Amino acid sequence: MYIKTPQALCAGDSAGNWYPRRFIHGVPKMTFDVVVIGAGAAGLMCAAQAGYAGRRVLLLDHANKAGKKILMSGGGRCNFTNLATTPQHFYSENPYFSISALKRYRPEHFVELIERHGVEYVEKAPGQLFCASSAKDVVRVLLTECEWAGVEVRLKTQIESVERQGEGMRLMTSAGRIDAGVVVIASGGLSIPTMGATGFGYEIARQFGLDVLPTRPALVPFTLSEPWKSRFAELSGVSLEVSVSCREKQFREPMLFTHRGVSGPVMLQISSIWQPGDTLMLNLLPDEDVATTLREARDTTPKRQLSTWLGERFPKRLAQALMAWYASAQESRPLAQYSNVELDSWAARLNAWALKPSGTEGWRTAEVTLGGVDTAAISSKDFSVKALPQLRFIGEVLDVTGELGGFNFQWAWASGVACGQAC
Repeated sequence: MYIKTPQALCAGDSAGNWYPRRFIHGVPKMTFDVVVIGAGAAGLMCAAQAGYAGRRVLLLDHANKAGKKILMSGGGRCNFTNLATTPQHFYSENPYFSISALKRYRPEHFVELIERHGVEYVEKAPGQLFCASSAKDVVRVLLTECEWAGVEVRLKTQIESVERQGEGMRLMTSAGRIDAGVVVIASGGLSIPTMGATGFGYEIARQFGLDVLPTRPALVPFTLSEPWKSRFAELSGVSLEVSVSCREKQFREPMLFTHRGVSGPVMLQISSIWQPGDTLMLNLLPDEDVATTLREARDTTPKRQLSTWLGERFPKRLAQALMAWYASAQESRPLAQYSNVELDSWAARLNAWALKPSGTEGWRTAEVTLGGVDTAAISSKDFSVKALPQLRFIGEVLDVTGELGGFNFQWAWASGVACGQAC
């Protein structure tokens, strides 16, 4: 692997040989079979595969480090795949587009890759595999693969233009002019701009006449308006398992109260479904029919306080907050003093709590981008633009978005392999 600064005047080939760059009117000119733009998950995987296929490959990125989003994912431990991956775990205007790549490169293939490199991993939740120590291990594996495949990795390089040049492509960059047989756009989406995310991939797609479907933050926490914002802020840090539904989609996972609203896996999941103005239906006790349970408790333990009953089921701060929000000025009473109507009201709050977010935390904390380059113009076999096969798009820049739990990384690996092997 050759990681050079933009001022480098030499390059290497897959055999480890160095050759001088040619200059045209003082501007260095470089020629490669494949140029991959974006040194993230999909780009690194694609570059390595193309290199192994015998292509001279250049991997470019404007960032100062490869795999930045990999490094920060999963709390720094990277949920690198999900063993239960199927096309049903992805959102797209064309739900069939992802099938081919996902079938060809499955989770066990990536597991075999990291095992060969001696990376230890753990299954923190069913199917969800994380690095045992650090996400750096995944980046190390990918960079090592690129090195073995003879890929030249060039960071801190700005792309000034991308143009068609006959049967190939031409790029003008801060490192000079680059001619390529194939250009692969693996620049990602708009999520987490502090990691360097930009709309570059969408701009290139539009430049060549491709449609870009509307984008919005996904896998992102919700914000709330008053009074719920202040109420939830007092519970910041409290977590419990709930069921949440919206637009006929339902998830059951932990929810976390925050200073701005609600987060946690279940809220990140439903955020990919939610649209502004929608109401979320929360079941705070998904294993109980509260109406029935409260009636039974009233019959068997009539002297028990409602606050005690709540305290047996919820974290202390939440149980106290529920009483403060809904018990008005009345003290907690024995269950025997509650009418059926009152118990039914509590049941509705706990089994079907309607919560209307004011919005989300946006691109700043969103894990992925929903929407993107319309796959109607892209080959699901090799990810080339059907009308311009020397231009290709892979990974998050496309209109394919996975659920939370390692699915988006598996899409990056699968699309990168399918494209790289076909370059």
